Amino acid sequence: MRWVSGVDGDGRRALPTAPWVGANFWSRTGGPRMWVHYDAAVVREELETLAQHGLNMTRSFCYWPDFVPEPETLDADLLDHFRDFLDAHVEIGLGTVPTFIVGHMSGQNWDPSWRQGRDLYADVWLVSQQAWFAGEIARRFGDHPAVVGWLVSNEMPLYGGSAPREAIASWARLVVQAVRAAGAMQPISLGDGAWGVEVSGVDNGYSLRDLAPLVDFIGPHVYPMQDDQLREFLTAAFVCELCGDFGKPVVLEEFGLTSDFAADDHAAAYYRQVLYTTLLAGARGWIAWNNCDYDDLSEQDPYRHHVYELHFGLTDRNGRPKPQLAELEAFSKLLARLSARGWTPVKGEVAIVVPEHYERELPFTSPQVREDMRDGLLQSYAAAREADLPVSLVRERDGLAGGAKLYLAPSTKILTAPGLERLRRLAEEGATVYLSYFAGSASRQRGPWLTWLEDIFGVRHRLRYGLVDPIEDEQVTFEFVEPLGDIQPGTVLAFRVGGNANGRAFLPVETAGARVVAVDGLGRPALLRHQLGAGSTIFCTYPLEQMAAASPRVNPEATWQIYSALATEAGVARPVRVEDPRVLTGLIRSGGDTIALFVNWWDELVESVPLLSDGIELDGVDGLLRLEPFAVAAIPCSGPGGHGQGSAVLAALEGSDARA
Repeated sequence: MRWVSGVDGDGRRALPTAPWVGANFWSRTGGPRMWVHYDAAVVREELETLAQHGLNMTRSFCYWPDFVPEPETLDADLLDHFRDFLDAHVEIGLGTVPTFIVGHMSGQNWDPSWRQGRDLYADVWLVSQQAWFAGEIARRFGDHPAVVGWLVSNEMPLYGGSAPREAIASWARLVVQAVRAAGAMQPISLGDGAWGVEVSGVDNGYSLRDLAPLVDFIGPHVYPMQDDQLREFLTAAFVCELCGDFGKPVVLEEFGLTSDFAADDHAAAYYRQVLYTTLLAGARGWIAWNNCDYDDLSEQDPYRHHVYELHFGLTDRNGRPKPQLAELEAFSKLLARLSARGWTPVKGEVAIVVPEHYERELPFTSPQVREDMRDGLLQSYAAAREADLPVSLVRERDGLAGGAKLYLAPSTKILTAPGLERLRRLAEEGATVYLSYFAGSASRQRGPWLTWLEDIFGVRHRLRYGLVDPIEDEQVTFEFVEPLGDIQPGTVLAFRVGGNANGRAFLPVETAGARVVAVDGLGRPALLRHQLGAGSTIFCTYPLEQMAAASPRVNPEATWQIYSALATEAGVARPVRVEDPRVLTGLIRSGGDTIALFVNWWDELVESVPLLSDGIELDGVDGLLRLEPFAVAAIPCSGPGGHGQGSAVLAALEGSDARA
C-alpha cells in the first residue's frame, strides 16, 4: 500500500484523503525497548490484528537513548529493525508516523547517557543533536512507502519542561527544517500534545499561534478526568474545537484508557463517544493509545512503578482484541464511506466566545481565572451540544468573527474593552448575544471585569464594593414571565448551585432599558432581554455554567433549555434535532448527502422523536428513534438541506447497538 500525502495549493503537506485511524505502537515484547528486543514475527502478528480491524496506520517511536548511544552515532542493528518494521507495514497494508525525540514515555523520562543535563531547547549543541537525529532518520527512511508522516517528539513538555515561547518555537523550527532538508515531504507535527495556553489556559511555551505555521497538522493528546459523564465524553471534542482555530487539520493523536480504570463495556462506550463527538468537532484523524497490553514487562520501567500503563491496549497481553478495537473497526467503516467523497461537519450559526484572557497571561491576572474559564467553556460546550446547536468557538483575541446568529459568553468575569465593543456591534447588526455573570472563584478583585452593562445589556448593577451577593440555597429556580424562544411564561427551570464562597454569587441589577424575561425564587431579575439595533442581548444574573461546572454528575441540567430557546429566538437553523438532552445530534455533509449523527451519552435506553425541518426526512426512520445505552446512529437525510438519498452512506453503525 503506497501512501502519498501530497502537497496542497499553499505548498503545505496535506493529510491523506483516507483519514488516519490507527494506534500508537509499542510491541508487547518490549514496550519502549522493543527495538533492542525486536521480534519480527510478533510485530507482524500485532500489525495484522490492527489491519484486520480496519486500522490503516500506527504511530511509532524512535526511542532516543537506544537509537543514539553516542552523539551523532546511530545503532545499526536498531536501524535494521526499524526498516523491517516499516517493511512489515507495507506487507500488511499500513502506514506509520515515526516519532523522533522519545525521551518521555508513559510516566518516565529517559535521557541518552551523553545528555548530561543540557537544556533541550536552549543548548545549541543539544538542539543540533536533535536536529541531526531527526534529519538522519528522515534521510534514511523518508522515501519508504510505509512512512505517512512525522512527529518531532513525544509529549516534549513533560520531557523538556516549559520554556519561553521564543525558545520553543526556535527549537521546533530547527528540527522541522532538518527533516525537510533531508528531503522528507510527508506531513509533520510536534507530538507535544497541544497543551499550550490556547488550549489548556496554562502557558508552557508551546503556543499554537507560534507553532501552527511550522507544522502540517495539530495533534492533541487527551486523557480527561472529570466528575460528570457528559463532560468526560465531550472533553476530547472540546479540545479539538480549541485546536481547530489555527488553520491546520486536527488529528486526535492520543486518546484512550487503561483497563485498570474502566470495565470493558465502559471502555468501549468511552471510545465510541469520543470517536463520534470528535468527528462532529472537526477532527481528521484518530490514533488510540495504544495497540496492546504488555506480556511480561512488569519488572521494566515505567511499568514497574506505573502498573496501570500495562493495560492501555486495543488487544490484551495475548494479542486478543478488546472491545475498544471493535469500536475503531466500526468507526473506520463509516469513515471509509465519508472519505470517498470528503466530508465536513455542519456548524457555524452558534459561537461560544473564548476570552482573550484565557490564552494570554495579561498583567496581574490569576491563573485561577483561566482555570475557571476552561471549566465554564467546557460546560457551555456540553450544554450547547445537548441543545443540538451547530456550535463553534470564536476567540476574542482574533476579533470575534461575524456570521453567527447567536453568541454565547458563558459565566463571564473578564472581557477586554474591544471584545465588549465587538459584541455590541454584533448585536446591533442583528445577532443575539448572551452573557452570564460570574464574580470569579478567587478572592482577589471579585466581581465582573466588565463595563457598559447599561449600554449593552440594559441593566445597572447594585454591587457593594468588596462583597459578593451569595447564593444561599442549593438550588436556584428561574420562572419565566415573558416568552424566550419556545419557553413560555410560567415555565420554571431549576439549577443546582455549585462553587466556592467567591463564585457562588449572583449579580443584583435593576433595569435600565432591558425587559425582565425570568425571575429567581425571590422575584429578582434572573434573565433580561435588551433590544440593541437589529439584534438583542440576553443577560443572565447567575453563573449557570460555572455552577454546573462545579457540580459533579450534574448533566443533563437546565442550561441547555435556555440555549435551545436562545437559538430559536435567534433563528438558528437546526434541521435535525431532538428535545432530549441525553441524545446529542449533529450533521455531516459528504458529497451531495447529509448524514445525521445521534449520540446517546446516557447509560439507559433512550427513545425520542427527531424534530425535522419542513421537508427533511431521515431514511428508514418513521417516528421514534430508539438508542441503546451509549449507542450511536448515523442516518442519511433527504429533502431540503439533506440533499440526496444518502444510499452510499452507512445508515446505522455496525457494532454500535443502535436501533432505528
